[in-house]
Amino acid sequence: MQNLHSIFPELNEAQWAKLTEMAALHREWNEKINLVSRKDIENLERHHYAPCIAAIKFLKLQPGAKVIDVGTGGGFPGLVLAVLYPTAEFTLVDSVGKKILVVEDIVKRLNLKNVQPIVARAETLSHDHDFITGRAVADLRTFVHQTKQLIIHGVKHSLTNGILYWQGGDPAVEKANSGMNPFFSFELRPLLWNDEKFEGKRIVLYRSQDLPKCKKPDLPA
Repeated sequence: MQNLHSIFPELNEAQWAKLTEMAALHREWNEKINLVSRKDIENLERHHYAPCIAAIKFLKLQPGAKVIDVGTGGGFPGLVLAVLYPTAEFTLVDSVGKKILVVEDIVKRLNLKNVQPIVARAETLSHDHDFITGRAVADLRTFVHQTKQLIIHGVKHSLTNGILYWQGGDPAVEKANSGMNPFFSFELRPLLWNDEKFEGKRIVLYRSQDLPKCKKPDLPA
């Protein structure tokens, strides 16, 4: 985690200590459950933590902000964001029970009071969140249509309420497929060592008022 300190001076020592402990727990669990590919676990901080921490560069949340991380898997980006924003409330959702067991264990062992892990499908949850987060968990159209009811309209944080999506690929193709333009886009490669791993990777915001424009996902063949 030490090589991230110079890139993210916004974090304090307590936050770095919490993230370092979290990474150790992710490695421990990865021996039992494949949260991160075995060949990539050596790059856990660089390839998985750093892109999540990058949100601190542009996202400022008011106390009591409600964020729901859909398809959280092993807790990316939700667990990391919960450390960055301790006064916000995070709900981490996944339909795979064993992954939520991992998240529950990490939450308990790190005493993260602002995180609630849930085994559920997004379509079944309540609609009172400021932001939805997702990290390439599905086709964007599918993600939007499964989650858009979870959000409330508002502009009380540094960004308008909406979906924050960790995205890769050609933005022109994504726009053509979804019918939506992101309101905000943050490129990761210039921040993260100019590493080609992050070429085309970005964090984008789709505003809550723009979500109805999203095209419907293709029906299964």
